[in-house]
Amino acid sequence: MTHTLKIKLIHEDAKMPYRANEGDAGLDLFSIEEEIIKAGEAALIRTGIQMELPKGTEAQVRPRSGLALKHAITVLNSPGTIDEGYRGEIKIILINHGKEDFKVEKQMRIAQMVIAPVLKVKLVQEEDALSSSDRDSGGFGSSGV
Repeated sequence: MTHTLKIKLIHEDAKMPYRANEGDAGLDLFSIEEEIIKAGEAALIRTGIQMELPKGTEAQVRPRSGLALKHAITVLNSPGTIDEGYRGEIKIILINHGKEDFKVEKQMRIAQMVIAPVLKVKLVQEEDALSSSDRDSGGFGSSGV
């Protein structure tokens, strides 16, 4: 089933999100500005787009693997969540984990966006013990290397 994702370009340099290959999960997001992100610092980068997500979905903003590997640039709050009701400009928080300053250029692919379903759940406060599992409370490396 195909859903409609409405995109509004709100800046003359804005580009539509782009899926590089038919089977790709992520849509590339583009910068509309030039900015230097100093080593160890973060910056909020504008995309010049607004969107209307399909009902029952969210957008997850994720790093681009090439920027991460080659320049140590990633999305700070990865994955960033854009809620269904948000209608403001999409902006991406990038952080430079590298040792050198990084230049974000206009029209550069800076992140990818995955549209995902949101499961609606009923919250129930439980007074009795929760059901057990093979893992139970083991965490943080408890399953081995």
